Amino acid sequence: MRVKIIECPRDAMQGLDRFVPTELKVEYLNALLKVGYHTIDCGSFVSPAAIPQMRDTSEVLAKLDKSSTRLSVIVANQKGIDLACKEERVNYLGYPFSVSEIFQQRNTHRSIADSFDVVKYLLEKSTKAGKEVVIYISMGFGNPYGEEWNAEIVTEWVGKLRELGADSFSISDTVGVSHATEITDVFTSLLKHYSDVEFGAHFHTTPENWKEKVQSAWESGCRRFDGAIAGFGGCPMAEDELVGNMPTENLVEFFAEINVNTGLDPEQFTLAKLIATRVFS
Repeated sequence: MRVKIIECPRDAMQGLDRFVPTELKVEYLNALLKVGYHTIDCGSFVSPAAIPQMRDTSEVLAKLDKSSTRLSVIVANQKGIDLACKEERVNYLGYPFSVSEIFQQRNTHRSIADSFDVVKYLLEKSTKAGKEVVIYISMGFGNPYGEEWNAEIVTEWVGKLRELGADSFSISDTVGVSHATEITDVFTSLLKHYSDVEFGAHFHTTPENWKEKVQSAWESGCRRFDGAIAGFGGCPMAEDELVGNMPTENLVEFFAEINVNTGLDPEQFTLAKLIATRVFS
């Protein structure tokens, strides 16, 4: 049995105050490309004013080594979609679609209704360009803003997006509020209603509760997990205090315990971790 591990250096780097030099990004990503990940979330085509750390994504992509590992970038509007579709190295375009109106406004400066229209455009353009789409369901396991949230709301929105043609979703624990009960409820509901759709888990977590999140998602049928080496990063648009990403090391540990093959090369993973200390120091 295999699991898909997605490494997310884009998510890890985007909130850093200091700019990571382009050449260091390229060195780090090329090291990650040797590890054996299914996909690397490597950059974004959004406004440099919003995420200045990723302003060199196109330049970085042009310098990456060839690899069977797929590359993913984040887009937030039509302009970013058009730019990403022109990038030969990009396999996946990811769009952050929130089930929270407040967070959708904070993250992309548009309403959920407007974001729905962006997804329509994204699916049309990506199909023509031969790219695949991953919809990140932000606030997928809870809502810290006092808005109504439950698994049925998540399932309903996934259904609407599925009708547009979306068939790959990463359910995002944007501020790390999830617990095993919510995770189980969400994945059980989604996989019951949409067995033909791939669902992944993008967890933000603290060191104390990471394992219950992974275990509950796995036992509920999730087979795709996002992580970031050492748990660096978090969503800078969510709250004042970042909750870190799921450490990839923890995913490796969990799946080794239950004898599930991640496909990752331990030696190359260790080398990439050494470069990460320079990127995030």
